[in-house]
Amino acid sequence: MALGNAGANPVKIVSFSGIDGAGKSTQITACEKWLRESGFRTTLLTFWDDVVLFSRSREFMSYKAFKGDRGIGSPEKPLQRRDKNVTSWPVTTARLLFYLADALNLRRRVAEARRSTADVIIFDRYIYDELANLPLKRRAARFFVRGILRFVPTPDLAFVIDADPNAAHARKPEYPLEFVRRNREAYIALAGLAGNIMVVPPASVAAMKGIIQRQMLQIVSLTESARDDYSVIHPPANISSGELIEP
Repeated sequence: MALGNAGANPVKIVSFSGIDGAGKSTQITACEKWLRESGFRTTLLTFWDDVVLFSRSREFMSYKAFKGDRGIGSPEKPLQRRDKNVTSWPVTTARLLFYLADALNLRRRVAEARRSTADVIIFDRYIYDELANLPLKRRAARFFVRGILRFVPTPDLAFVIDADPNAAHARKPEYPLEFVRRNREAYIALAGLAGNIMVVPPASVAAMKGIIQRQMLQIVSLTESARDDYSVIHPPANISSGELIEP
């Protein structure tokens, strides 16, 4: 099933954000596969690798300074990382400077991406994932966030993949559960500040895919027949409480 005329419209920017263990990678992979099978050219950019300035040096400095574990946690191998969950005021001040530099580089990277041959650029995390590390209950932090949000390019679609903190922590045990809970609250608060971020509620993997694909249909070109085909194959999801699982 072809979704439309690939390359006929300007490059679209789509971002995925959320707490660790929410299921972002699953949804990004599904979205990219669906778009490619539908005739669209996609490029995947990872915020930490493709946007963040001096990412390896910053990771090393955090490791040396805070003595946390390195790597990716799993139920079989839980970790105790210490980086973004460290919230002392000197660390927060340094983050403001780093995040401002990353915002500048993000503008450059998005401008480059919009000149590419891709139809859709997918960001695995975005500046939102850095801003969610700030103490958003403080007025100064919110002032900084609003300035960054006005400065960086706004994606055509921005998703926060929501998840129950307990389930996310069980899936990817890297940070203390209390931090995961606070981090989720920060993402929800950030979505309210930004106004353009769609929070995808916890549901089955398939139901979340359907929500994302229906939103994608608002920004990609469709022929009338393709839209009709999609509505038959993907009817609106009716999710019962028994189907609610964490991806």
